[in-house]
Amino acid sequence: MLFLQTTTTAQQGLPIDPLTIIMLVVLAAMIFFMFRSNKKRKAQAEELQTKMVPGAEVMTNFGIFGELIAIDEERNEAHIEIAPGTVIRVHRQVLARVVDDHAEVAGDVTDDRTDDAGDAGEPRDRA
Repeated sequence: MLFLQTTTTAQQGLPIDPLTIIMLVVLAAMIFFMFRSNKKRKAQAEELQTKMVPGAEVMTNFGIFGELIAIDEERNEAHIEIAPGTVIRVHRQVLARVVDDHAEVAGDVTDDRTDDAGDAGEPRDRA
């Protein structure tokens, strides 16, 4: 009897389970979005490298703003002038972004929102 059951299933062929189809579609979508995000990230990195020229206003990963003086490709270092006459030497990878003067002016609006504790002008209790 077991032999008859296996031969009838073999004659019908391998039925495609709907769950298998869904899993394959999800896998294909994940691969597509992974390649797409990698492509975007690579384009952003290339754009950042083209903007990193001496004289550009830059910000480091740890929040220091300054003017990029020089980039040493061999030693992977960047020299940033943070104040007149004060130059720091950092690794190139800590250069987070080039500061755009137009975006900085638009983002420099004072925040007059109120919070749940009271008016915006009142000091908050940080205890």
